[in-house]
Formats: sequence, C-alpha cells, structure tokens
Amino acid sequence: MNVVTTPSVNEPAASVDVVLPCLDEARALPWVLERIPPGWRALVVDNGSTDGSARIAQALGATVVREERRGFGAACHAGLTAATADIVCFCDCDASLDPSDLVPFVREVLAGEADLVLGRRRPQVRGAWPPHARAGNFALARLLRRRTGLRLHDLGPLRAARRGPLLALGLTDRRSGYPLQMVVRAADAGWRIAEHDVPYRPRTGASKVTGTWRGTWQAVRDMSQVLSESETGVRA
Repeated sequence: MNVVTTPSVNEPAASVDVVLPCLDEARALPWVLERIPPGWRALVVDNGSTDGSARIAQALGATVVREERRGFGAACHAGLTAATADIVCFCDCDASLDPSDLVPFVREVLAGEADLVLGRRRPQVRGAWPPHARAGNFALARLLRRRTGLRLHDLGPLRAARRGPLLALGLTDRRSGYPLQMVVRAADAGWRIAEHDVPYRPRTGASKVTGTWRGTWQAVRDMSQVLSESETGVRA
C-alpha cells in the first residue's frame, strides 16, 4: 500500500502535481524542490531510500508518497495514483532536469494543443548523458517510430498530461518500460504527442539505471518487452 504524507492537513488543492520518483536523492532534493513552480505540488515518491530522502523532502514542503515495490515504473505510478491535480507532470529527482522547464509543457496541455508533452534531453556538458545510454535511447526511439509512426527522439522522463486520461491508459509496467508504455498506449489512443528540447545536466549522485552498462541494458530490455507486447496486441 502507498502511504502519503502531506505537509499540512489543510493543504489547498494543487493546480499541477509533479511526480518525482526518488531513491537516495538526498543531495539533489533541495535543488529540485526549489525549482517547483509556485502553486504546483511536488509528490516525492520514496522508493526505499536509506539516506533520509523522505525526511528531507517533507522538511522542504513536498508531499511524500512511499512505494515499497522497487522500480521506476512502480514509483511513477504510485505518484500518478496519489495525484489529485488535473495536470500531472513527471521529472527525475536527480537534478539532471529542471522541473521549471515543465511550465510551457503544462500551458500546451491546458491550451488543448497537445495531450502529452515530452522533453527531448539536450546535454549541457560532455558526459551528462553516457554514450551507451544515448545509444540505447536512440535505438528505442527508432523502434517506437516504426511501431507508432511518432517521430520522437527521446523517451525521457520529463513530461506532462492530464491525470484522468493517464489513468485511463491502464499502464501496467512497473520497471523501466513505464515511460515507453505510456507513449505507446497514448499513441494507440490517438493522443496528440509533442516533444520539445530541454537542458540535460549531469545528475547528482550515482545513477541507478543509465550510469552503467548493466542498468542501461536492463532498461532497454524492459522497454523492448513493452514494444513486443504492444505489437502482439495490435496484431491480435
């Protein structure tokens, strides 16, 4: 069961909820949370941190959601189900992405110009995006294009959409395939999907996924499985 800890029982409804999957991100949290736009709510989903991340997040005013099941998708979906705002955004909690860059994404969704807006990561310094991680992302983007016709370049975590339609997609992946499954099911549902460049910085702390060949391979395998399952569903 997910446990949600709110800063105040009288906390007003947020206009936008930002889901921040978190596993040992104590060093990055202050930078990330201070960049949450005014009036938006930060939902820090603690996925089993041992460095005090949950305590720090709550002290900084974030709403903490506890998800015991390990996995990027598990954390993201726990945040989505805990959200109450009409618009839900997703952002990594490692300081590689700035949540304030989501402001134009939300405007685009609110204006009815797109149903799902994604950030295309643009590294700001050499080494911010390891070559093996970039190669894996490129290969998956090509497979996605072949599967859906979408000319996307990145399957990054910075994104915005309306909460109700997101929940209606019935996302089931709870590992690294979650972001891709969201895009595939949104495309199958006829969503208008947009992509915009966003700055990508070196992450704070050690990467759990793309910082290693093993982590990248696991992510690619998870996402390839999502594509395989979706293709089977289409043929059926």
